[in-house]
Amino acid sequence: MDRKITRAVRVGKLTVGGGAPITVQSMTNVPAEDFEKSIAQIKRLEAAKCDIVRLAIPTADCAEVFKFAKEQGVICPLVADIHFDYKIALESVKMGADKIRINPGNIGEKWKVAEVANACKAAGLPIRIGVNGGSLDKSILQKYGAPTAEALAESALMEADQLEACGFSDIVISIKSSTVDEMTRAARIVSRESSYPIHLGVTEAGDEYSGLVKNSIGIGSLLLEGIGDTIRVSLTADPVAEVKAGREIISALGLSTGGGINVISCPTCGRTKIDLIGIGKRYKEAVYDLDTKGKSLKVAVMGCAVNGPGEAREADFGIAGGDGYVLYFKNGVPQFKVEESRAVEFLVEETKKVIDE
Repeated sequence: MDRKITRAVRVGKLTVGGGAPITVQSMTNVPAEDFEKSIAQIKRLEAAKCDIVRLAIPTADCAEVFKFAKEQGVICPLVADIHFDYKIALESVKMGADKIRINPGNIGEKWKVAEVANACKAAGLPIRIGVNGGSLDKSILQKYGAPTAEALAESALMEADQLEACGFSDIVISIKSSTVDEMTRAARIVSRESSYPIHLGVTEAGDEYSGLVKNSIGIGSLLLEGIGDTIRVSLTADPVAEVKAGREIISALGLSTGGGINVISCPTCGRTKIDLIGIGKRYKEAVYDLDTKGKSLKVAVMGCAVNGPGEAREADFGIAGGDGYVLYFKNGVPQFKVEESRAVEFLVEETKKVIDE
């Protein structure tokens, strides 16, 4: 698919936009003032392959978490989520945040927004403009009467103009809604009318199941159109689940650039005589953190040997269930049988072997 090439913005050591690989983000959900728990959660997110982590910073004192994080060996870029008080943004810049997320509409007077813009420019940090239905500029809300897609897009672009008037252009735009249709339409408007990198996500999407469905539709449809440079799958769940969901979306669309393992598996039927669901789940968990050394692999976990190898012939290798055993196949060609009890162990071993070839 052809991606729209937006402006390139540096976030720590990463690039967002400009055709760079799509990054996956999440957000801590422990109090920022608890530095130890915050760092522990950030490191869990790093281990889950999270590219960028955002922290809510409600007071200036909490901003020291960024300095503490760097001292504790945190590598991924960290974003300060700021509302209302511009001084907290200034303190976050001073303490080593890699990016500032604000909504200029709730920061207050224009000179306060200018202070934040000037501090970020001096430090070489980008600003993410975050707009959602609950934070629209009053004049925009009055104009449209509701947080419509047009209202969200106009508010974001108006606030980008405010930063541009301060001589600041390292901007990322995030327009979120709990309604998939509003979010996607708003993102299309901003993409059409600007060249800013766009952060995608459906906010307040719900639990791990319903939230994944909504975000897959919203984020996935836009990425298929070439829109979007960084994503967050917002879930009422452990933040690590957000990262795994984001990675799944990118992998499903064929947008993974650093290699990885794409597991395909059948939905099971009456012919299935092995614990396919359990095998598939355990295999995915076993290889999630595996370093594929830049290789992209497609591995099939199929229910029966009648049509498994044929249906999954596009896979690099895989297994198809028998009765108490699995049939191993490579490039669609059957090789040999393996006892069901060793299926996961065997698949992991074979995966490592193929990676090292």
